[in-house]
Amino acid sequence: MSLTRLKGGTLYDPANGINGERRDLTMRDGRLVAADPGAPVDQEFDATGMIVMAGGIDLHSHIGGGKTNLSRLLLPEDHRGSGASGEPPEQAINGRYLRLPSCGTCAPGTLATGYRYAEMGYTAAFEPAMMPSNARHTHLEMGDTPIIDHGAYVMLGNDELFLQLLAERDSFERLRDYVGWTMHASKALGVKVVNPGGISAFKFNQRSLNVDEPHVHYGITPRDVLRTLSRALTELGVPHPLHVHASNLGVPGNIDSTIATMDAADGLPIHLTHIQFHSYGVEGPRKFSSGAHAIADAVNARPNVSIDVGQIIFGQTVTASGDTMMQFKNAPLATPKKWIVGDIECDAGCGIVPFKYREQSYVNALQWIIGLEIFLTVDDPWRVSMTTDHPNGGPFTSYPHLIRLLMDKGFRDEQLAKLNPEAQVASALPELTREFSLYDIAIITRAGPARLLGLKDRGHLGVGAAADIAVYRDHVDKERMFTSPAYVFKDGQLVARDGVLVATPTGGIHYVSPDFDRGIEKTLRAYSAANLVGNPVHTAISDDEICTCCRGGRLLPVACLSAGA
Repeated sequence: MSLTRLKGGTLYDPANGINGERRDLTMRDGRLVAADPGAPVDQEFDATGMIVMAGGIDLHSHIGGGKTNLSRLLLPEDHRGSGASGEPPEQAINGRYLRLPSCGTCAPGTLATGYRYAEMGYTAAFEPAMMPSNARHTHLEMGDTPIIDHGAYVMLGNDELFLQLLAERDSFERLRDYVGWTMHASKALGVKVVNPGGISAFKFNQRSLNVDEPHVHYGITPRDVLRTLSRALTELGVPHPLHVHASNLGVPGNIDSTIATMDAADGLPIHLTHIQFHSYGVEGPRKFSSGAHAIADAVNARPNVSIDVGQIIFGQTVTASGDTMMQFKNAPLATPKKWIVGDIECDAGCGIVPFKYREQSYVNALQWIIGLEIFLTVDDPWRVSMTTDHPNGGPFTSYPHLIRLLMDKGFRDEQLAKLNPEAQVASALPELTREFSLYDIAIITRAGPARLLGLKDRGHLGVGAAADIAVYRDHVDKERMFTSPAYVFKDGQLVARDGVLVATPTGGIHYVSPDFDRGIEKTLRAYSAANLVGNPVHTAISDDEICTCCRGGRLLPVACLSAGA
């Protein structure tokens, strides 16, 4: 029952309307508690003149599962030494963690992932593409990632049983129960659909699938998939909206299908992920232009829509996606020249393509511009989460750099001036004078993602919240400021100090347990007997097993919403 006080900090806590107020914070047993001036304090930290926020929450980061290991496998050169730092492996640097050969930069190992998030003040990250058949491995991978809490969105909408039921016009209730059972069995926090129906269509030799284009085998359209999944999650009360990797990723002119995807939800909540990759027009001599303003206008006009950006960062990375249709198309662009495209027959797929974003490439420069234009033109920061779609747009370790771009127009203009001249001319970025405040940053990196995920005790600094806290020394260079917090607390325990790790506790797992009719298991057994070698009974992960997968980490169930909420 020890009491810890964080004294004199300047708080930015948008969930509680606190914008730059100097307040003390008191922690006991991993929670924030009401201040009692007369209570004896066991430990005190001086945060005078420092900026205090809740721990960061990365809503979309590929940190676990088969594709993550394939990414590491494909780039062994990224894991020799310690990646970008150039420091030798297996060597302690000023008391910091051992820089193991498996660290890497583009797709770091599990230990490095947890360490580097914590060093930046992040206390949670969520894997956005967990295949049901690979759920155990995904949880094991995330469970091996120290310090940070985690969770995953299970992939649906390309699995054969779902498409069969939809094509046969089976009852919506059975489809809804199938969604609920899959979330329960895989211990998921949400549902993601990647290129709705398109991964499956690729197996039948379709090379594109637009929102209202029929699947060559099943006859259903991506709109059918989106509408069904959105309605199912709403009726199940899952807090996080359907997490959508839309059709036509990276295709010039895809703004039309992106807006059509928004409308396919029929006004129900929907979250479009890495939307930068879906915001391209066809104007200009190169037939590739920014559609950022059209997309921002569409988001601003649709309060049911939330997004994360998927900002690209210049340099080497590796793209990892379930979208085999698009990754097969992108394979000739691989840098270095190697790639992997794989498939799980009745479930989904996976494509790994290494890529280097270049400042002097017209397309890459315009992609960078488009992401920033979206950030700066969507009105409501509560519906925009900061992501790079790690590692697809760039590594999550670039977040401090991205924050500076958003907060400092002068710095943004300096970076723009380094880019391909044609892209600069095609850009509206110089006219955008908006600069994000610390309050805005706290929304898009903390409070907003917590709200979108239904994490009521995370992302804020109110009494009863988890004591996940990041304390930054205020500095005019916001990249420097957000790179190395003075203090980082995870569940009330100090885990990092001035970028040096001092503890590596085990994080917990967030998931939902929606109600559904267990009668769907009869359908699952019949399908399994006809098509699979495994027994669906063995698919479901129990509470005891998920705790084991997560190395004894705490189970953090997220409450479902009541009907009509």
